[in-house]
Amino acid sequence: MFKHKEEKEKKETNEKNVKIKGILHSKWFFGVIAIVLIAIFCIAMTPVTLQNDTFYTIKIGEQITKTGIDMQDHFSWHEGLAYTYPHWLYDLITYYIYDGYGMTGIYVTTCILTVILGISLYFVNIKIAKNQIVSFFLTIIVIYILRGYIAARAQLVTFILFVWIIYCIEMFLQNRKIRYAVGLVIISTLIANLHCAVWPFIFVLFLPYIAEYILALIAEITIYRKVNIKVLNFRIKLLTKLGKHVDKKLALEEKLKDIYAKNEKIKVKREGELKNPYKIKFTKNANVKWLILVMLICGFTGLLTPLGDTPYTYLVKTMAGNTTQNINEHLPMTIINETEALSSIAVILAILTFTKTKIKLSDLFMIGGLCLLMFASKRQLTMFCLIGVFIVNKLICELFEIYTKDGLARLTTMITGKIGYIMIIIFMLAASYHVYEPKQDDEYINESEYPVQACDYILKKIDLGKAKFYNEYNYGSYMIYRGIPVFIDSRADLYAPEFSGKEEDIFMDFIDTSSIGTFYEDTFKKYGITHVITYENSKMNMIIEETKDPNYKKLYEDDYFTVYERLNV
Repeated sequence: MFKHKEEKEKKETNEKNVKIKGILHSKWFFGVIAIVLIAIFCIAMTPVTLQNDTFYTIKIGEQITKTGIDMQDHFSWHEGLAYTYPHWLYDLITYYIYDGYGMTGIYVTTCILTVILGISLYFVNIKIAKNQIVSFFLTIIVIYILRGYIAARAQLVTFILFVWIIYCIEMFLQNRKIRYAVGLVIISTLIANLHCAVWPFIFVLFLPYIAEYILALIAEITIYRKVNIKVLNFRIKLLTKLGKHVDKKLALEEKLKDIYAKNEKIKVKREGELKNPYKIKFTKNANVKWLILVMLICGFTGLLTPLGDTPYTYLVKTMAGNTTQNINEHLPMTIINETEALSSIAVILAILTFTKTKIKLSDLFMIGGLCLLMFASKRQLTMFCLIGVFIVNKLICELFEIYTKDGLARLTTMITGKIGYIMIIIFMLAASYHVYEPKQDDEYINESEYPVQACDYILKKIDLGKAKFYNEYNYGSYMIYRGIPVFIDSRADLYAPEFSGKEEDIFMDFIDTSSIGTFYEDTFKKYGITHVITYENSKMNMIIEETKDPNYKKLYEDDYFTVYERLNV
């Protein structure tokens, strides 16, 4: 009796262990753990201190609630500057969040958006590469690389939308379901209103798929001599209709048969080559024809904004001006200084060069194009990571399939065991704490970067109705936030003649003056500057201090900023 009872208990225990093992190894259980860990890591990555663009974003959103989108600037003391409101919808939403919940609301929103970005990357990676483990680790790597670009800016929202564009394109090419086409149109409309400066990039993402289709079409026409076949068919029909030259018609029909026979042989051989290409997978997906139509429809979504033709002209005007040549994030990448980008390129080249792994032609075009964009402008590292990760994921999964007997099954079993979960959780929590710990005492506004106390003084002691401040680019947005009219701020396009409608190139005058390429007094005379606020360690301040320039009366000074009154205006 006792023996029977022991056997029964043992059987129940075994069944329970099997059930627990099944749960641990299930996809949904790993998915839940992965999403929670990604969310924690993303929150840890989100900076507490606000970035300079956030300050003018708040004020522009507030201004829109008062005057609407009037295409005029309200925050510089320069008169009559035209402003294009390139991310008006994001500005408006940010202001409403700030108005209701303050700086904390903006920080929490940034955390939420970063989490959404992380989860989106993970989900789309799984859908494209069909593996949870690799998708999880690659998502963490991408979020880490993007840490310098995570901020309360419109670009964070567009990062998320670009990830979903790739998902919609890939799914549409697989099954041509209308919901993915509708998704692409909706996302295009959102980007045109949230951040129209990057709206043209949507169409760059379509190009690799279209290029592969066109090349496949040309190859097919050439290989199968389709032009010759059409010409011969036309000539045969013409001779049949005329009822003449029977011998010539028979000869043409014989020639046509020979071509068809050769084509059958070529077709068999080509099918074998396409199934097992050397390095590049090259296919003609008929759904690309419909994708081209979707892209054309998306091209009209730039009209679905209150900005007129701005989505179509903004990038062109920006590239025609000098701003991109003088703003750090727009400058060409120095690859030797970008360890993460260099490592990513090395991994891709190593996989393609030294293994049997193959790459789709569209993926090759995509990764090559993203590399060129990244070399041309270092900020495009973001697109290289966000879009390139899907290609790397596919390459890694294929690598495992080729060089292991069970693909990633053994690795999946090991990681989804009790010890595997414990190790991943400990590692991710430790990594999250490591990136969060240095900023746990950070404030929303860094007083070493933004003139908090100096602005307090200005608002109390200086008549803003009569003052024309010269300030520097990086903290102009904070002065706008405090209600102080500025010489310049980080809306670089506003101060370039391509956008401002003015003959003066205010942006380049600032660049030349701040670098002492132009004597500051010449610039101040030109614009009628009455007051100067500058970094304590700026070149200008050091010259004024060293020369004891009598034309400048020091009104205020702290550890980081100095305020002068210019006497002979």
